[in-house]
Amino acid sequence: MLLQDLLYKTSVQAVNGSTAIAINALHIDSRAVQQGACFIAIKGTGVDGHQFIPAAIANGAVAIVCEDMPKDFADAVTYIKVNDSSAAAGRMAHLFYDEPTLKMKLVGVTGTNGKTTVATLLYKLFSASGYSCGLISTVENKIGNRVITATHTTPDAIQLNSLLHTMYQSGCTYVFMECSSHAIQQKRIEGLVFAGALFTNITHDHLDYHKTFDAYIHVKKSWFDSLPAGAFAISNADDKRGAVMLQNTKAKKYFYSLKTLADFKGKILNNSLTGLHMMVNDTEVFFKMIGEFNAYNLLAVFGAASCLGMDKQDALLILSELNGAEGRFDYQVSRKEKVVGIVDYAHTPDALLNVLATLNNLRQGNEKIITVVGCGGNRDKTKRPVMAEVACEHSDKVIFTSDNPRKENPCQIIKEMEAGVHAGLKKRFISITDRREAIKTAVSISQKEDIVLIAGKGHEKYQDIDGVKHPFDDKQVLLEMFELMEK
Repeated sequence: MLLQDLLYKTSVQAVNGSTAIAINALHIDSRAVQQGACFIAIKGTGVDGHQFIPAAIANGAVAIVCEDMPKDFADAVTYIKVNDSSAAAGRMAHLFYDEPTLKMKLVGVTGTNGKTTVATLLYKLFSASGYSCGLISTVENKIGNRVITATHTTPDAIQLNSLLHTMYQSGCTYVFMECSSHAIQQKRIEGLVFAGALFTNITHDHLDYHKTFDAYIHVKKSWFDSLPAGAFAISNADDKRGAVMLQNTKAKKYFYSLKTLADFKGKILNNSLTGLHMMVNDTEVFFKMIGEFNAYNLLAVFGAASCLGMDKQDALLILSELNGAEGRFDYQVSRKEKVVGIVDYAHTPDALLNVLATLNNLRQGNEKIITVVGCGGNRDKTKRPVMAEVACEHSDKVIFTSDNPRKENPCQIIKEMEAGVHAGLKKRFISITDRREAIKTAVSISQKEDIVLIAGKGHEKYQDIDGVKHPFDDKQVLLEMFELMEK
């Protein structure tokens, strides 16, 4: 495409050179640049892409998009000054890849908890209804039945548009995507046209990045504010910020709720380890999925399906047969002792509380809840004592352990967790730094029909220790320990 055709949706402040030049690729990584490419210099959180402009030109870049013009201009290179390179990358990438979201229905899901489950359920629901669908999630990206490993909740703007273009070429008519606060803030979804957007909830998370809770809320709200009038926006009426999220959107507004009147109203009739028995609007349904938090997820999915024109009874029938995403309330039962092991991604205080509250409600008798939990290194430190307190208040026994310590000392992270447990609950926890040993201990101290919750990592297949990702799978370790217990 010609550079001028890639720029018409971008606010250009200054140009040096000709925009009537052919561009064969867009890149934000100078190392990937080849002859004929356009390099977009983005000021990232850790690295400023402007310092790599000379390297991009040396590799063959014929155009540079930047926020700060260099002092010296290279011959035969066009320089474009913009106010926001991140936004320009999104808008240019959407045009370069032939505006894929104008040809498919793209639905995004944001919120602290539930994004992966809601996006995955929508993908499964519409796939089961005969549509070819795309999925962009924390766990995996899918094009039809083909799985593409996910590295971030939302890819960068150029990778994302390339993926969406491939989805369209492969025949996808619907795409369901998680939209993290990082992706919104960093303009990775800029330029995309959404058919619909869903809000699940908002709780204490990512304050290491957003600094304040108000800033975190504002970022998520900004996405709804930008939706077009033809889109739909669905929010959780039971979240105290659910109405705020939609107050300025141009999209058609809908709400779902378990506690108040809403467009998509649910009532839990029975909640057990065998599933959820619910009323959804005026229909009685039994779902395989477990817990109040999944009741909310199912209502959000039902709402989106309704807004996308699916027959409501058909949607509920299919949803009643579906399981959720890997690592989200993923449970196994040991053969002899019938110990229930649950692997869940809960890595925020609210998510952990939701899972533990569900387990406490599901207890039939004297089963004990044994929780294995840690906190990630180089992340929001303020939630460490809160996570520990929640675990100890709502479990019978807790084992504090490592959870991706990254560059931090895992023993120090655990000490910061321990500080959150008040004196009356200190006998409930022990600390075991090695995560495998922690899971082994939890299973070994469990008795018949007890519940072992392994929280924090869910679907992840690694432990990030001192910058190195070591293979580690909570579910696999749990099953290994069940086998040892049964011998």
